[in-house]
Amino acid sequence: MLKRTHAVLALAAALAGCAGLSADYQRPAVDLPVAWTAAPGGAAGAQWWKLYGDARLDRLVDEALEHNANLAQAVARVDEARAQAGIARAGQLPVVGVEFERSRTQSSRQVATPLPAGFPRESNDYRAALNVSYELDLWGRLRNTTAAARAELLASVAARETVRIALAADVAQGHFALRAFDQQITAMQRSLAARARTLGLHKARLQHGDLSELDYRQLEAEAAAARAQLPALERARAQQENALAVLLGRSPRAIYEGAVERSDIADAPPALVVPSGLPSELLLRRPDLVEAEQKLIAGNARIAAARAALFPSITLTGTLGSESAALNNLFTGASGIWGLAAAVAQPIFSGGRLQAQVDAAEARERLATAQYQQAIQNAFKDVRNALVAQTKSREQLEAESQRGAALTQALRLARLRYDNGMVSQLEVLDAERNLLAAEQNRIEALRAQRAAIADLFKALGGGWGA
Repeated sequence: MLKRTHAVLALAAALAGCAGLSADYQRPAVDLPVAWTAAPGGAAGAQWWKLYGDARLDRLVDEALEHNANLAQAVARVDEARAQAGIARAGQLPVVGVEFERSRTQSSRQVATPLPAGFPRESNDYRAALNVSYELDLWGRLRNTTAAARAELLASVAARETVRIALAADVAQGHFALRAFDQQITAMQRSLAARARTLGLHKARLQHGDLSELDYRQLEAEAAAARAQLPALERARAQQENALAVLLGRSPRAIYEGAVERSDIADAPPALVVPSGLPSELLLRRPDLVEAEQKLIAGNARIAAARAALFPSITLTGTLGSESAALNNLFTGASGIWGLAAAVAQPIFSGGRLQAQVDAAEARERLATAQYQQAIQNAFKDVRNALVAQTKSREQLEAESQRGAALTQALRLARLRYDNGMVSQLEVLDAERNLLAAEQNRIEALRAQRAAIADLFKALGGGWGA
């Protein structure tokens, strides 16, 4: 009776210890701001790029989401993680198998105990059986392994969404950069055409003696310097177009021979930014933060699984079938066989391997915790930078637009003063150079304003509801 009582107490203590082996994940505490402030209101859904109102951009993003190689790799990783989760989940279920075996043997008569006289040396054996094995998951090793695999699957799904959001933002920014190069090249060509006409007039004046050769050579050098800027812009445009074609997932032939369509978009970019009072906790739904937290959850579950390996494993097996020397008697009543077995395995000495696995799992969890906290810090840094860029790029665009308007008038006045002999041609050249630079800067500021909006949605992990 005393031995039975001790056994019951030992079993109760062991089962009570199971609770200590369960995963005990708790989200790390993070000091978050209450809400974003100082921003006008608005709303944007999952397809936030439609905010630009550019049908061609919509088609480009759709093409990239359909054919981009990086996204295809992310989708494949999700499929792999889903399969791994299925493998882990299957470990919690019984393993059932069917076997059929036929054997023919011949016994020797030259042994210490020969076969009785008249006993045939050759014999047949047929066996058909249903085998079942099942591991009792008392300590939660299989359960926590499944939980870890499920968290890793969710992490891979979040990683795929990160790629999708970044891809849409990169396509939008690449599209606007390509359009900016088009506009800058058009402005440069317009300026070069005007300079060429002016240079032709001055060449006629030189031939008639109304202009010195020194002044003409200065005008010629200025025109050549302006022409030298055009090839650099065209090279940058070609590189940007090729990079965008790769983002779209186009074939090598299409990259080499094709062209990326772009639209004649209006100068006014969208004015939407983060709504005032939007809860900052929404940033925690950003896919890369979800991925980091799911990896942390998986690491926590891996610790519990590693600790469970220190405890005994109990496996139950069973066999049910028939065995007979003749095939026609295999399924008769007298040929039935069955068997049940229970096996307990307890590691005693493994050279510290099991404890080292626990230590490694705990270290990986600490690493995942630090990565999660760093990811949150980087996320809020990205949002803060995007909000500042959103505001300052708009201010820069307004300033460059005013500068361009002022320099347009300055060039008109410089030409008027030159026609009346009040200033030299150099002053007109300075005014033309300044106006061209201002126009190029305004185009770049417009591109930066549009890109800042894409950066903002990328930092926020997509759009938000109304």
